[in-house]
Amino acid sequence: MVKIKELVRVFVKGGIISPGDLLKTIELAERLGASCIHFGSRQDILFSVKESDQHLLNAAFEAINTSYEINTFEYQNIASSYAALDLLPSKKWLASHIYHYVLDSFDYLPSLRINIVDPSQSLVPLFTGNINFLASNQENFWYLYLRFSENQAKPWQFPFLIYSEDIAKASQAVEEMEIVKNKLTWQQVQEKLTSGLDLNTQPVKEQLVYPDTNFPYYEGINRMTDDKYWLGLYWRNNQFNIDILKAICERCLNTGVGKLSLTPWKSFVIKGIFEKHRVGWEKLMGKFGMNLRHSALELNWHLPALDQEALELKNHLVRTLDQQDISTYGLTFTIKTTDDITLFTSIVIEKNHLKPDTYNILYSRDFDPNSMEYSCYAQGVVKDVIAPLLIELSHLYYEHLEEDVSITATPAEREKQIQGSAYQCKNCLTVYDEKYGDTQAGVAAGTSFAALPEDYRCSLCGGGKELYEKIG
Repeated sequence: MVKIKELVRVFVKGGIISPGDLLKTIELAERLGASCIHFGSRQDILFSVKESDQHLLNAAFEAINTSYEINTFEYQNIASSYAALDLLPSKKWLASHIYHYVLDSFDYLPSLRINIVDPSQSLVPLFTGNINFLASNQENFWYLYLRFSENQAKPWQFPFLIYSEDIAKASQAVEEMEIVKNKLTWQQVQEKLTSGLDLNTQPVKEQLVYPDTNFPYYEGINRMTDDKYWLGLYWRNNQFNIDILKAICERCLNTGVGKLSLTPWKSFVIKGIFEKHRVGWEKLMGKFGMNLRHSALELNWHLPALDQEALELKNHLVRTLDQQDISTYGLTFTIKTTDDITLFTSIVIEKNHLKPDTYNILYSRDFDPNSMEYSCYAQGVVKDVIAPLLIELSHLYYEHLEEDVSITATPAEREKQIQGSAYQCKNCLTVYDEKYGDTQAGVAAGTSFAALPEDYRCSLCGGGKELYEKIG
């Protein structure tokens, strides 16, 4: 095996890239000897080469106005929840052009992690940045949360909302403060932001509401609007074949798809596929033998990029859990083999560096990764014990959900919840729960499945009522 000498990291602002620019990046990687492309958890692109050509890299990325680095990991990609737009719940005012405006306003390459996220969705984590902007209910205004250490129990909240136009300015100001190096207090940070900059702000009058922690199924061809679809693509080993990616980019260019969206889960989404082109996409996927229906258990893992040890452990655990027919719906997992990985899942399998070949199992408070508070469930366990412990944690999770219902609901509500049922679409695995209804389709909470109109269709894939089967 030839030893890889260089790792090229391409910065894709907000995880948004045109098919043309991705195609040029892929062709460049191929020209430099790469056999595949990888996507990082910061919605960036990585590829390995035996020898880098600085002149060639500079010319290629300058032509598509894109930044990159080799091996250094000195800078950070700006992450965003653009990938979830039009697929999951969102703030009504947060349209595509808002994301583009905010991202385009950054005229520098940040060294800190910056997140620009809609807190209504649950695909992109909220607080994995050092600088986190979260959309508020007030049009064009954002919460600002700062977090500079995994040991920081909670991110610090700036007491003012920041206008979209000032996000880049505020971010650059925070970077220039060098908060950790200069040991600034949060009061000093607040004073510098409020008195030292001319920011358009509003006082925070209502606190942030976190999204439902249920992790969405984001793979396959799914209905987006009446005449358009979106396609989510995931590779089990995060090695995206260059020939397949080139064919995908070319089809996007030939069918009017203007953008691709990278996710933090090392996958990507293609939005705006026209109804008339759907069959062609299905044929393309079939031509390359691409599986579009991985189990939900495989999609909810966060691993370090290019880490074979973590990948092998994940594959072992997925196989073992799948054989046990264990549900992990609503849970997400991290395999942490190094210290430089940001946690944003409900369960963490952490390599124990004090005891070789063993692991620690952690879980977030209330199994909510947005809490950023982790407790140890088991310490120093061997590989074969991890799966049984994850099964125990999954049972604990579902017991926790039942406990929350019994504590917070009135007797009448509890009776209604007990009588409710859930139905699952056999095509895309979307669940219709009578307790919650389907807000996207205008179906009120408490509506029984039998009472749904005959023309009711799955809000994700467009399948009819006949595709649903009762699961609870």
